[in-house]
Amino acid sequence: MNDSLKSKTLYGISWSFVDAVILRGVQFIVGILLTRLLFPAQFGLIGMLAVFFAVAQAFLLSGFGSALIQKRDATQIDMCSIFYFNIVVGILAAGLLCIVAPWIAAFYHQPILSSMTMVLSITLVINSFGVVQTTSIIKNVNFKLLSKVTAISSVISGLISVMLALNGFGVWSLVALQVSDSFFRTVTLWVINTWRPEWIFSFDSLKEMFGFGSRLLLTNILNQFFNNIHFIVIGKLFSASDLGYFTRAKSLQELPSNTFSDMVGRVTFPVFSSIQDDPVRIRQGFKKVLTGMALVIFPLMIGLAVVSRPLVIILLTDKWVQSIPYIQLMCIVGMFYPLQLININVLTAIGKSGIILRLEIIRKTLLVISIVFAWRYGIIAMIYGIIFVEIISYSINCHYLKKLVRYSLYQQIYDVLPYLIMASIMGFVVYLVGLLNVYNPVLNNIASLLSQIVLGCLVYVALCWLFKLDVFMDILKFKWKSLSVSEVNI
Repeated sequence: MNDSLKSKTLYGISWSFVDAVILRGVQFIVGILLTRLLFPAQFGLIGMLAVFFAVAQAFLLSGFGSALIQKRDATQIDMCSIFYFNIVVGILAAGLLCIVAPWIAAFYHQPILSSMTMVLSITLVINSFGVVQTTSIIKNVNFKLLSKVTAISSVISGLISVMLALNGFGVWSLVALQVSDSFFRTVTLWVINTWRPEWIFSFDSLKEMFGFGSRLLLTNILNQFFNNIHFIVIGKLFSASDLGYFTRAKSLQELPSNTFSDMVGRVTFPVFSSIQDDPVRIRQGFKKVLTGMALVIFPLMIGLAVVSRPLVIILLTDKWVQSIPYIQLMCIVGMFYPLQLININVLTAIGKSGIILRLEIIRKTLLVISIVFAWRYGIIAMIYGIIFVEIISYSINCHYLKKLVRYSLYQQIYDVLPYLIMASIMGFVVYLVGLLNVYNPVLNNIASLLSQIVLGCLVYVALCWLFKLDVFMDILKFKWKSLSVSEVNI
């Protein structure tokens, strides 16, 4: 590489941040507008289909995208083989979903789900044409290009969806959002990205990457199915409105948590892959990324939990008040997500897909056990089960990382604990400010929310500066122009 790993990583993260802000920002604005225009039950209908399309998308990705990134000497034959393979898988997956659509509708006792499933299956075929295009961008850490793609597709699809909702199309505006986003994203990828497939295909190439990719495929299928299993349980045993509340709570929590975590994760994966044979450098980079995530995620999640009530009332209106306790508990889950992600990212980068599959099997088994014991006590109890599973799974993940890169659970907790303490103090101060809001008029809620956000930011920054937290001080001292080509340590 011409640039150092450090500068390339920071450059990638900066543009990945822009991409994430554009994507999540547009999604947030569109989501707020649609939430105000539509009803919880309509979001619940989309939630009922989430698991089926998540699993189908996992089949589409097939683990070969990550295998392509992880493979240092990937060739044009490798990329073309995966490209054509993905198209076949996309068509087969879409066809299968169309066949089972009536059974999905019958399972939930919602006839409209049959036609919704058939229309949404189009996204799988469309997405299959853009998987390798996206992978090539990520492999080259070219998130500036990806930001352009995201901006175009998100804005156009968002406008289409909101216009349909305004004109009374109801749940079909949510369907249109997904279909149009897939279409415009894929088209923009082909217009902007210079990579083009050739008429070449090699089963040997697929076979070479199958060992790594197949384990990731099984991992992704397990991950996607069980990440959405609560949608199946709640959609089947509770009402569509109840699922709508849970869906909105989950998406609101995931907005800050997943945005930042995925942004950092997709940049660090190719970087860690490039130094996969050097455990010392991986451990050094691992620690910096982990503490950097803690610096941002902990205050975001604690802050969101504290201000969730005025935030929901102002942005989503009173009809979504029932989702507030779900949001507050899901924020605890959101604090563990980035820690889980970076651990899994390191394991993937060093080629330990077998261990990842084993970890996911353990995690999903625990999740099923938690649901079996908790569902009869309601949705709140099931969320407590999710929290329990995340804590246990994170501990097990750290056990393997200790063996591979000498970075134990104790060391990780020790490194992130100062950021958790500062964020908790900030949250307590913000909570006290919220107690001053003794009335409920909208204007008072707005004033309370703004004062809580501003004061929370000031308190957290002041605490980080006062106690000289490492990552925070590094950010203050960092000068972009000081990066040298000779720097090779992350």
